[in-house]
Amino acid sequence: MKGRLLLFFSAVLWFGCQKKGCDIPQEIAKLPVKVEVEQLEKRFFSIKTLPQMQAFLQEEPLFADRFLQRKGYPSEEMLAQGLLKLATDTSLTKLVKQSDAAFGDLSAVEKELEKGFKHVKHYYPTFYVPPVKSFISGLNRDLLVSDSLIVLGLDFFIGRKATYRPQAPQYILERYEKENLAPSVMLLVSNKFNKTDFVNSTMLEEMIDYGKSYYFVERMMPCTPDSLIIGYTSQAIADVQHNEGKVWAHFIEKSLLYESSQFTIRKYIGERPNVPEISQRCPGRVGAWVGWQIVRKYMANNPNVTVPQLMNEKDARKILDQSKYKPQKK
Repeated sequence: MKGRLLLFFSAVLWFGCQKKGCDIPQEIAKLPVKVEVEQLEKRFFSIKTLPQMQAFLQEEPLFADRFLQRKGYPSEEMLAQGLLKLATDTSLTKLVKQSDAAFGDLSAVEKELEKGFKHVKHYYPTFYVPPVKSFISGLNRDLLVSDSLIVLGLDFFIGRKATYRPQAPQYILERYEKENLAPSVMLLVSNKFNKTDFVNSTMLEEMIDYGKSYYFVERMMPCTPDSLIIGYTSQAIADVQHNEGKVWAHFIEKSLLYESSQFTIRKYIGERPNVPEISQRCPGRVGAWVGWQIVRKYMANNPNVTVPQLMNEKDARKILDQSKYKPQKK
């Protein structure tokens, strides 16, 4: 089988565009969750003096500590001086205007996050929805998601028409579109609940870890296309779905599931434009996508397992065995 290439068909199957039957149950919709994004960039880019910037930092201590990483600077005055240069940099004016054009008053983002957090509250009643703020950092940081604060780096998600874009390969830039913002936040929220044990991790354990996180987003945002959850193009979703059996056969034939070499694991789970070991058309992180399909089968075959129970399950082999996952080659 060495050197064998899998044919990834180019059928235009837009699986990632729309999900049916994603209406939110009334018991979830009525939960008292309200998301209002505070747009810090409005205040920030009106600052003209050092004392004003110092006052801004004093008014936003969590933001300064968590997002700006205040403790990494020799003094708060040095941080304020650097931020003042950013706030008065006329070259960033275009980014600010383009962010306003792309996101408006952020009501659409607020609505998406609100629905997502209502679902989290449904599964985890004690979950605290932290304050949500937005910011334009000059492409210094995209997102912060913590128990006490969420910050949305809007300039990363303006999209392909932005004057300035993050310094990243094209296959990563494709994930930095405004429709990816809310799913990206929810994927980071999943880290709070996804219990793992990576002492001597194997390929399968990392596949299932990612699969659990993607499944979490799927359940918290049931109307979100697969393409936005995992950050693939719609065509890449169509390709891997069509060739799922061939991809799985590669993992089995190459005895990859219990591989512990991080060098090998990263080939299938790490950031790459494609996985040429399978095919030039096979998208990067395909192992994570397969892990998601295994988790989906596991939950479908075990309807009594709740989302919290899934997220607490550390036994990847158990999830694989009970999923009965065995896609056939087409």
